[in-house]
Amino acid sequence: MAYVIGPACTDVMDRSCVEECPIDCIYEGERKLYINPVECIDCGACETACPEQAITADRAAAPAVRDDNRRFFEEILPGRTTPLGTPGGAANVGPVGADVAPA
Repeated sequence: MAYVIGPACTDVMDRSCVEECPIDCIYEGERKLYINPVECIDCGACETACPEQAITADRAAAPAVRDDNRRFFEEILPGRTTPLGTPGGAANVGPVGADVAPA
Protein backbone atom coordinates (compact mmCIF):
# COMPACT_ATOMS: atom_id res chain seq x y z
CA MET A 1 0.00 0.00 0.00
CA ALA A 2 1.39 3.36 -1.03
CA TYR A 3 0.09 6.78 -0.09
CA VAL A 4 -1.32 9.53 -2.31
CA ILE A 5 -1.75 13.26 -1.87
CA GLY A 6 -5.23 14.56 -2.55
CA PRO A 7 -6.63 17.87 -3.81
CA ALA A 8 -6.44 19.56 -0.38
CA CYS A 9 -2.73 20.02 -1.13
CA THR A 10 -3.26 21.80 -4.46
CA ASP A 11 -1.78 25.30 -4.30
CA VAL A 12 -0.82 24.76 -0.64
CA MET A 13 2.24 22.47 -0.72
CA ASP A 14 3.06 22.85 2.97
CA ARG A 15 5.91 20.31 2.51
CA SER A 16 5.77 18.99 6.08
CA CYS A 17 5.37 15.57 4.49
CA VAL A 18 8.58 16.02 2.49
CA GLU A 19 10.53 16.71 5.67
CA GLU A 20 9.14 13.56 7.34
CA CYS A 21 9.55 11.16 4.41
CA PRO A 22 12.52 8.90 5.23
CA ILE A 23 13.14 7.87 1.63
CA ASP A 24 12.53 11.03 -0.43
CA CYS A 25 9.61 9.71 -2.52
CA ILE A 26 7.50 12.91 -2.56
CA TYR A 27 7.94 14.89 -5.77
CA GLU A 28 7.02 18.51 -6.44
CA GLY A 29 4.83 19.38 -9.39
CA GLU A 30 3.79 22.91 -10.29
CA ARG A 31 0.75 23.16 -8.00
CA LYS A 32 0.89 20.05 -5.80
CA LEU A 33 3.01 17.19 -4.50
CA TYR A 34 2.97 13.56 -5.65
CA ILE A 35 4.12 10.33 -3.95
CA ASN A 36 5.94 7.82 -6.13
CA PRO A 37 4.02 4.56 -5.55
CA VAL A 38 7.04 2.38 -6.38
CA GLU A 39 9.43 4.21 -4.06
CA CYS A 40 6.99 4.63 -1.13
CA ILE A 41 7.74 2.20 1.71
CA ASP A 42 4.30 2.64 3.28
CA CYS A 43 5.59 3.97 6.59
CA GLY A 44 2.81 6.56 7.01
CA ALA A 45 5.15 9.30 8.25
CA CYS A 46 3.86 11.68 5.59
CA GLU A 47 0.22 11.10 6.48
CA THR A 48 0.63 12.12 10.11
CA ALA A 49 2.79 15.13 9.20
CA CYS A 50 0.29 16.67 6.76
CA PRO A 51 -1.53 19.66 8.32
CA GLU A 52 -3.98 19.70 5.39
CA GLN A 53 -4.96 16.05 5.95
CA ALA A 54 -4.45 15.61 2.21
CA ILE A 55 -2.54 12.31 2.42
CA THR A 56 -4.24 8.95 2.54
CA ALA A 57 -3.48 5.33 1.78
CA ASP A 58 -4.03 4.75 -1.92
CA ARG A 59 -6.59 2.02 -1.34
CA ALA A 60 -8.75 4.49 0.61
CA ALA A 61 -8.36 7.37 -1.86
CA ALA A 62 -10.84 8.30 -4.54
CA PRO A 63 -10.05 6.65 -7.89
CA ALA A 64 -9.43 10.05 -9.51
CA VAL A 65 -6.80 10.88 -6.86
CA ARG A 66 -5.01 7.54 -7.38
CA ASP A 67 -5.12 8.04 -11.15
CA ASP A 68 -3.75 11.61 -10.93
CA ASN A 69 -0.85 10.43 -8.78
CA ARG A 70 -0.04 7.46 -11.06
CA ARG A 71 -0.18 9.58 -14.21
CA PHE A 72 2.36 12.06 -12.80
CA PHE A 73 5.01 9.33 -12.97
CA GLU A 74 3.83 7.45 -16.07
CA GLU A 75 2.92 10.19 -18.57
CA ILE A 76 5.14 12.68 -20.34
CA LEU A 77 4.54 15.94 -18.48
CA PRO A 78 4.59 19.38 -20.11
CA GLY A 79 8.16 20.52 -20.73
CA ARG A 80 9.60 16.99 -20.49
CA THR A 81 10.53 14.50 -23.22
CA THR A 82 10.13 11.30 -21.19
CA PRO A 83 7.98 10.14 -18.28
CA LEU A 84 9.41 10.78 -14.82
CA GLY A 85 9.16 7.08 -13.93
CA THR A 86 11.01 5.99 -10.82
CA PRO A 87 14.13 8.17 -10.60
CA GLY A 88 15.19 7.02 -7.12
CA GLY A 89 14.39 10.10 -5.05
CA ALA A 90 12.94 13.56 -5.44
CA ALA A 91 16.24 15.23 -4.54
CA ASN A 92 17.69 13.73 -7.73
CA VAL A 93 15.00 15.49 -9.77
CA GLY A 94 14.16 18.74 -7.97
CA PRO A 95 10.90 20.60 -8.65
CA VAL A 96 9.33 19.20 -11.82
CA GLY A 97 7.38 22.38 -12.55
CA ALA A 98 4.45 20.58 -14.17
CA ASP A 99 1.34 18.66 -13.19
CA VAL A 100 -0.73 16.12 -15.06
CA ALA A 101 -3.45 17.48 -17.31
CA PRO A 102 -6.98 17.00 -15.99
CA ALA A 103 -8.43 13.66 -17.07
